[in-house]
Amino acid sequence: MAKQDYYALLGVQRDAGADDLKKAYRKLAMQYHPDRNPGDHEAEARFKEISEAYDVLRDEQKRAAYDRFGHAAFENGGGAGAGGFDFSGGGLGDIFDQMFGDFMGGRRGGRGPRAGADLRQGVEIDLAEAFSGTKVQVRVATRVACDACLGSGAEDRSRGTDTCPTCNGSGKVRAQQGFFLIERTCATCGGAGRVIRNPCRVCHGSGTVARERGLQVSIPAGVEDGTRIRLAGEGEAGANGAPPGDLYVHVAIRPHPIFQRDGANIFVRVPVRMTLAALGGEVEVPAIDGSRAKVKIPPGTQTGDQFRLRGKGFSVLRRTERGDMYIQVAVETPRHLSRRQRDLLEEFESEAKSHAKGSPESEGFFAKVREFFESRG
Repeated sequence: MAKQDYYALLGVQRDAGADDLKKAYRKLAMQYHPDRNPGDHEAEARFKEISEAYDVLRDEQKRAAYDRFGHAAFENGGGAGAGGFDFSGGGLGDIFDQMFGDFMGGRRGGRGPRAGADLRQGVEIDLAEAFSGTKVQVRVATRVACDACLGSGAEDRSRGTDTCPTCNGSGKVRAQQGFFLIERTCATCGGAGRVIRNPCRVCHGSGTVARERGLQVSIPAGVEDGTRIRLAGEGEAGANGAPPGDLYVHVAIRPHPIFQRDGANIFVRVPVRMTLAALGGEVEVPAIDGSRAKVKIPPGTQTGDQFRLRGKGFSVLRRTERGDMYIQVAVETPRHLSRRQRDLLEEFESEAKSHAKGSPESEGFFAKVREFFESRG
């Protein structure tokens, strides 16, 4: 089945910038994250597809290759995964080898068992955990070294190996495609150049078996939504004793009912009574570190007024600095008035009409309205 275009997967134009790509990825990752869609295999597959698309398009080198060659640029180990852009075998790397290998002093080596695949795993934490840092347990479906053959792939390691009959020990096979002579990693020996005489009965010669592993992942304080954490060597075990791949943990942060984060700063919308905003007073608000802060509301405070509490914001990743917390005031108009409250407000309104300086913004606005109508005759 043909792969979907990476730009279409993320819903962006082909000239989309880094910020547009990141915004589109975050939105889709939150929608299709496995933790938010337990048991939904279609959502899980979709999450992997958009993660793969973002990994390619966020990297200038990979994106340039994709724009020119499409998905063919990453076939046969070409590096569409999170582990990097690999030109060691197959796809675009072989084209470069064939065209420029002699000028560069010979082709690059590539023989030997292939390293294990990189893995991706998503985790979701709350905002307080992102602030202070935390440790999460993850279950990863992977491949580990076979216990029966200790990862060698051979039933009897003393009997050795034979030269691969497909590639005659070179580890690669060639095929003509139009004007190009394409050299690919041998599928029979996996690039090793040799095959096992008596394969292990448990792993059938691969040296690895499927297994679910439990890992503890440390999430650093100050981590942002969409951050990718690399755990070197925690990916799939390599075939026949080759090095393992890496595990990439994608962090998603759940929305908080009180705080909204913008980089290292935190914003809190605080509704205050109309009388408190008019007369002034004090309100108590929580901080992300669990402490409490008292904020003075000066008389005549308006909706949209903002007060800053220095150093009460988010911790900065791997640094000691902290951002600020901003209190955003929303003046609340009372509802369901008692008779006494209504009488008092009517008395207040009657008094306010003779005191224009009490509401300068509204008086100024309606003065402009009168001028507008007068100017139109």
